[in-house]
Amino acid sequence: MRAMPSEEPGPLSIGELARRSGASVRSIRHYDAQGLLTSRRADNGYRVFPVIAVTQVRQIGRLIAAGFSLANIAAFPNCMLAVDGAAMCPETAPARRKLLAAIEAEMSELEHRRARLRAMLVDGSGVPAD
Repeated sequence: MRAMPSEEPGPLSIGELARRSGASVRSIRHYDAQGLLTSRRADNGYRVFPVIAVTQVRQIGRLIAAGFSLANIAAFPNCMLAVDGAAMCPETAPARRKLLAAIEAEMSELEHRRARLRAMLVDGSGVPAD
């Protein structure tokens, strides 16, 4: 049984980074343009990324899925993107609290809207008064 070749340690093309990270090429270009990734141009003019970019792109995806904007992520310490699955750094606590408060406010507003719509459906009337 032959051993599988290890993945190359050198710089990655944007396509290879997309394949390894699961992100789209378009997303990677956007993250790079926002300063969340570091790329350079190879001799052939193509953009290449360090291997650590795989971890960074995965972390960016996790943070976006949690509700953080790219601006939030850009303000986070570099340690947030350097370790796959890194715990939130204490410096991010204010941003986490702010995002949680915004989510809770949005949920409250949605609950209020749902209650109004249910009342409209039950009694068949127009918009109920507050």
